[in-house]
Amino acid sequence: MSFFRHFLIAVQIFVIAGIGSVLVADDFDFSDVDAPEHDYWNRPLRDPFTKLVGDIEENRLGLDTSSEKAYLTGLLEKLEIPVSTQMLVFSTTSLQLSLISPRSPRALYFNEDIYLGYVPGGKIEIVSLDPELGAIFYIFDIPRAGNRPVVERSRRCMNCHSDADTRNVPGLVVKSVIPGPRGGSLDSFRRSITGHQIPLSDRFGGWYLTGADEIEKHWGNAIGQFVEGEIVTSPVLPGERFDWSIFPASTSDTLAHLLHEHQVGFVNRVVELNYRARTFLREHANPSPADLESKIDPHVEEVVKYLLFADEAKFPSEGITGDPALVEAFRATREMDGDGRSLKDFDLESRMFRHRCSYMIYSSLFQGLPEGLKQRIYRRMDKALDTSSPDQEFSYLPPDEKGVIRTILKNTLTDLPEGW
Repeated sequence: MSFFRHFLIAVQIFVIAGIGSVLVADDFDFSDVDAPEHDYWNRPLRDPFTKLVGDIEENRLGLDTSSEKAYLTGLLEKLEIPVSTQMLVFSTTSLQLSLISPRSPRALYFNEDIYLGYVPGGKIEIVSLDPELGAIFYIFDIPRAGNRPVVERSRRCMNCHSDADTRNVPGLVVKSVIPGPRGGSLDSFRRSITGHQIPLSDRFGGWYLTGADEIEKHWGNAIGQFVEGEIVTSPVLPGERFDWSIFPASTSDTLAHLLHEHQVGFVNRVVELNYRARTFLREHANPSPADLESKIDPHVEEVVKYLLFADEAKFPSEGITGDPALVEAFRATREMDGDGRSLKDFDLESRMFRHRCSYMIYSSLFQGLPEGLKQRIYRRMDKALDTSSPDQEFSYLPPDEKGVIRTILKNTLTDLPEGW
């Protein structure tokens, strides 16, 4: 059976059962997640955190409630989120902005499926990824004095997590701003853009950053004020205004920031593609083959280029030294081929990864895409990695690297198209 036949079957499945889609539109507003094809607030959820809500509310996970730090550390362990992914942000870009400052930064932690935020004295924030709906948001109090936590699915988070910064779908946000002395933002960078293509010189504003000695210019570790109409910055160093001991780790490592930025860009692109597909199919129940090709190809192309790091930002000439604890934790979950190679093998000298294909291809978000759409992405990747008839769009990948990427994928994925 041809791929196109598989593709049309996927479309028919969506029309009949409402599960998945494979078409893309350019002329729709996706801010209304209540549209019938999305039904964001009523559709049954399949994200990993939702499955644990009852256990958390009843403390069936056996978490230590003797202190905030003990509870946080135990929760991270249960969620399989490495403590070493810790990043600290002191700009007031959160629902809990009244609690955030250089003296009381907000901590963030993540794996491929769940993102956790924590402010000392405040609440736990969760972003959990659903394969169909994208980001699902929760917030709850840390249990104190035996109180039972009530996990709230947050609507307020959607004010910032479903607009231009996330491509108008429920996604992830990374801000880079110059915080003022009272917490407000004096300036911002990389507006409405996320991903590994953003120059390092435009990142990290409002964040604490450790292990960044090799980066010549960035906006991290600084606050600003207006002097004669110009913004003048001054340093605010990690650990200078707060005590590291209140957090599970003593880092806000550069590598954690780089991995997080890469994942955010991936998530927003993939979620947007899925939402656009559903919307287009609602408006065009019987699309022509020409519509299939003209509407989906530009967006599939963008996702494939992102998967293969086509526009990765330039690294500092000295490379980047990642926190050894983070490197170890990150590689612990790698998928390997027969020679022990994986998409989680770091380079960190001139780029993030030795084999430039995103490990997020294994994520539940990607693997949960409608089958016809996923297969079309695989087909485009097949062409991109072809060494016998090189694709100029991917000429930055040398033949040997293409071959390794292809071998890793063939050894670790079970749903590649026949003949891939």
